[in-house]
Amino acid sequence: MYHSIDEFLKDWEFEQAGTLKYLDALTDASLKQIVAPADRTLGRVAWHIVQTLPEMLTQAGLKVSGPAHDVDPPLSAKAIADAYRAACASFTVSLRAGWSNATLETDVPMYGETWKRGMVLAALMAHQTHHRGQMSVLMRQAGIKPPGIYGPAREDWAHMKMAPPRV
Repeated sequence: MYHSIDEFLKDWEFEQAGTLKYLDALTDASLKQIVAPADRTLGRVAWHIVQTLPEMLTQAGLKVSGPAHDVDPPLSAKAIADAYRAACASFTVSLRAGWSNATLETDVPMYGETWKRGMVLAALMAHQTHHRGQMSVLMRQAGIKPPGIYGPAREDWAHMKMAPPRV
């Protein structure tokens, strides 16, 4: 749970940049990549990350611009990345203007439970990271190397003149 807007925004800046690396690496053809017929495509997972910003944060009391949860994903990878950029910009402005460190302790109804607003921010961060992990698998299946965020991707070890970890 976050207790400071600045603390969250410092983490968010890093995580947002990581998500943009993933979104910017997608191709239009890769958006159709799927694990199984009952699962989301890579495009739907990426779009879900975008849609969650206005959905979750508006529910918690911030006005954030972005696509509604029932809007189908665009067929363009660039359109998904651009929508994420716009939603993130709206979120940051709204967060700075609408919440304070004190309001992070405010209870809000979330998904049938009561969460502190600071918990909403932590859940948003974890949610995004979770779906980025799903994207990394689908990206590999689509022939795209996932960008390194917390460390190098398998292919990056060679560029560092190091042996990759054993598999």
